[in-house]
Amino acid sequence: MLTSRVPATMQAAVVREIDGPFEVLDRPIPAVAPGHVLVRIAASGVNPLDTKIRAGVAAHAQHPLPAVLGMDMAGVVVQVGEGATRFQVGDEVYGLVGGVGGLQGTLAEYAAVDADLLAHKPKSLSMRESAALPLVSITAWEGLIDRARAGTGHKVLVHGGAGGVGHVAIQIARASGADVYATAKPSQFDVVRSYGATPIDYAASTPADYVLEHTADEGFDVVYDTVGGATLDASFVSVRRYTGHVVSALGWGTHSLAPLSFRGATYSGVFTLMPMLSGKGRAHHGEILAQVAKLVDAGQLRPLMDTQRFTLGQAGDAHARVTGGQAFGRVVVDVA
Repeated sequence: MLTSRVPATMQAAVVREIDGPFEVLDRPIPAVAPGHVLVRIAASGVNPLDTKIRAGVAAHAQHPLPAVLGMDMAGVVVQVGEGATRFQVGDEVYGLVGGVGGLQGTLAEYAAVDADLLAHKPKSLSMRESAALPLVSITAWEGLIDRARAGTGHKVLVHGGAGGVGHVAIQIARASGADVYATAKPSQFDVVRSYGATPIDYAASTPADYVLEHTADEGFDVVYDTVGGATLDASFVSVRRYTGHVVSALGWGTHSLAPLSFRGATYSGVFTLMPMLSGKGRAHHGEILAQVAKLVDAGQLRPLMDTQRFTLGQAGDAHARVTGGQAFGRVVVDVA
């Protein structure tokens, strides 16, 4: 095992019970299994799903308590386990690595991580910015590229274009050569435009209105729903007949497929946590993040960052900023 100097203990923000407070405690440094690396975490991204796991309302993403929460991170490799040949001590990495299914989360100074889940972080971003990207980028990529094969000549509609997955989906679609449209509030139009999409006021226009205006009533080649519920139903009537494809990252409810079937179109769901929960397909997440880093360093993708900053001891405040709706952009906890 290749290693640099590592202490015996670390600080971690631990939650003991559902909706419980974060307690910063000393914990043993985790052991590094074959195929894994030990990462000194510099920053931990906070996702809405993290707050739902803490609140005990994410049945699809259970994490036994007491636990360290947090799924996204960026940091530096300090130990390399047997067989983890893609990384060496000192490498700066980022990834979606834990916080569900019993895997230690990222609100800690160190984490032992399956190397397949990691990629070298974008060179042009800080640790904080890099930690904002893994979950939302993988979710956007799996929907647009893996499922829908969005590309040149396609008209892509992203529902929730100013959100975490939405603003990244716009940029990935644009980098793939698509013409992109995005639903948003009028107050978010400038952000949507800055990422290269045409904004649509979802409250002031119906699907029939924007399908007619932007596609001459043909429908969008790809519709990516990042909102769920009624928005997924609206997606089914907004997609192009025969060749169109709807993707949803929140297709958890019960929906009628009749509108989609009558258009002869197709549908895919995205469940980003599957590789962490099942242990299968993890290498593809690392591959996606390597491609995302290339887009970032080529100037084709950048995260929308919330201006508020938090330390490990303020993890509860970071969660409150997400749940309270004050955040505009990605919330990140500075761990180092």
